[in-house]
Amino acid sequence: MKPRPGLIFCLLMDLIGSLSFFVPGIGEWFDIVWAPLSAFIFYKSFGGKVGRFGSVISFIEEILPYTDILPTFTIAYFYNRFKKK
Repeated sequence: MKPRPGLIFCLLMDLIGSLSFFVPGIGEWFDIVWAPLSAFIFYKSFGGKVGRFGSVISFIEEILPYTDILPTFTIAYFYNRFKKK
């Protein structure tokens, strides 16, 4: 079984995705680069159904303006942690 990413890693990934809010003018350009990278990291980190579905959600969330605040990595962490087996 593949090890799950930790909470600190997920919080860090969400923080990186939210940084575009703090850099006016440059932030949305950063999202053009970060959106596919975030989706790739998400898929590699979670794998399986969660990784496939979450990577699409992560990409959409990062590419759309003003949605960067959603913590997709952290939500997936808690989903994996507390889902019923």
